[in-house]
Amino acid sequence: MPKWRNTTRIHTALYRATGGVIGARLAGIAMLLLTTKGRKTGQRRTLPLAYIPDGDDFVVVASNGGQDSDPLWWRNLQANPAGEVQVRKHVHRVRAERATGGERARLWPLLVQANPQWGRYEQATARPIPVVILKRT
Repeated sequence: MPKWRNTTRIHTALYRATGGVIGARLAGIAMLLLTTKGRKTGQRRTLPLAYIPDGDDFVVVASNGGQDSDPLWWRNLQANPAGEVQVRKHVHRVRAERATGGERARLWPLLVQANPQWGRYEQATARPIPVVILKRT
């Protein structure tokens, strides 16, 4: 996992340093920086995530690469739903909510259209992949 951690750190640093000029798109997919508070340490944790906009909100997928466990950032948001996103040079405070029912049904096809890999991840795991709405506060 250290290779991914280093890649994430470099992506985050370049995104921040350039106001998203570098890193706001990866393989044609829009990227944001999400900052959460660690549920065990209380430390701020930032990582780049693919997203789609939905009105004033940002929608992300807790796919964890199709693994059978939720990503740590989603666990952090479940413990403390307050966070921060940076989209290009703009920083917004957000509150995370899990999309359910009809809202998830509406968003999932849009997410898979933006990033077909999410559809493959859904096939690879037995767990329902959370769709997370980051609502501006």
